[in-house]
Amino acid sequence: MTLHRITLKTGADLHTFRKAVRWLIAEELAPQHVVFAIDDEPGLLGDETVTNAPPVAIPKGVSRLIEQVVCHGDPERYALLYSLVWRVLNGERDLLEVASDPLVHRIDLMARSVRRDLHKMHAFVRFRRMQGELERFAAWFEPEHFILEAAAPFFVDRFRSMDWTILTPIGSARWDRHELAFGPPGRREDAPEEDSFEEGWRGYYESVFNPARVNPTAMRAEMPKKYWRNMPETAAIPGLIQTAAQRVERMIEQEATMPTKRTPERAIEAMWDQEPKTLEELNAIIAKAGPLVPGATQAVFGEGPHHAEIVFVGEQPGDQEDLQGRPFVGPAGKLLTKAMREAGIEREQAYLTNAVKHFKFEQRGHRRIHSKPTTGEVKHYRPWLMKELELVRPKLVVALGATAVLALSGKATPITRSRGRATFGPYQGYITVHPSYLLRLPDEATKREAYEAFLNDLRRIHDLAQADLETGELPLAAE
Repeated sequence: MTLHRITLKTGADLHTFRKAVRWLIAEELAPQHVVFAIDDEPGLLGDETVTNAPPVAIPKGVSRLIEQVVCHGDPERYALLYSLVWRVLNGERDLLEVASDPLVHRIDLMARSVRRDLHKMHAFVRFRRMQGELERFAAWFEPEHFILEAAAPFFVDRFRSMDWTILTPIGSARWDRHELAFGPPGRREDAPEEDSFEEGWRGYYESVFNPARVNPTAMRAEMPKKYWRNMPETAAIPGLIQTAAQRVERMIEQEATMPTKRTPERAIEAMWDQEPKTLEELNAIIAKAGPLVPGATQAVFGEGPHHAEIVFVGEQPGDQEDLQGRPFVGPAGKLLTKAMREAGIEREQAYLTNAVKHFKFEQRGHRRIHSKPTTGEVKHYRPWLMKELELVRPKLVVALGATAVLALSGKATPITRSRGRATFGPYQGYITVHPSYLLRLPDEATKREAYEAFLNDLRRIHDLAQADLETGELPLAAE
């Protein structure tokens, strides 16, 4: 029997594997005639020359399974996956539905292991400031499988405004705020051991630790001790467990009190002994404080140059913003980007953010419907927004809609009465409608008229920013 050797790169070599599968299927080579090897494995057989072949039509479920399992550390993964593809294409189209099949069972276990590893990387990576570097951060993580490239986009979405590096024994990932790049393996000693933020974060963790629900076995199952060294809060766990019984007794003895509502100010006080000095530090506070109302996937931070001339402030993230972790990427955001371009404002040169940093919604079936934030919720988030503006130091602040006006001025003002030039504390501003308002209009004629008015506002905003650049100041007289 002739054996054909296919060599793949170390790690999750999905591209080469797909190319090899197409060629093998075109050549009608059954799994027992194929040997898959990794490029650092010596072999007696010569490699086959894999040429381009037409795509292979396989069920989406099989394709998704392949994308996950190629990340597994088992060197047999490619052979097992090719056996699966071969059987699916040769009379067993619904093979994945046979959970008792040994091949399906084994591949499913491998996929679950990869997903668990991805979850742990997303949950347990902790960035620390590089020593001597104000704006660079690094983290060390030891994955069980080749998941680095699959996991990295999550951190790009979550920490888009940070310059960070993730070091692992299988490779490294670097995000410089513009481009994601992968490099060689790193060493634990190349990552910082701690930074100034961790003392505050440990204090916050200790303050929310519930001694009445201590379960060390469950804690170790969810957070294996191999990850503890990389996580600042784990240094407090042994002491918290030892004193749990005494803390529970004190809790029982104390008179019950109504819980204090969490506010951004208290979140800052709990974790910092001084105000954040950069947007990255402010965003870290917002991320760890969590949403004031439940449901949001993640905090959505501002995006754009750190010292942009113009800041656009919207209401709150929508469904797409919540999922992607970026402001103004849904339908209203796309309309805003289009109008900005027509008015001569490059989105990349402006800073876009929201008054409220988390998505508030009502669940209707499978859809998440936007729910307008209350006045109290807007005021809760206001200190973070004002600190954000203080760090960006814009020359012009644009309020998109009534919620943004409330957040910036501290009082509710109808857009129809206040549209145009404005002053928000120390900032010169401009008030206009939120682009979502244009999307809700009932007929095309009204939409065109409202869009033209919105476009005129943006042109005026562009002119005001340019006047500021040329004269050094903005006139305070009313239009």
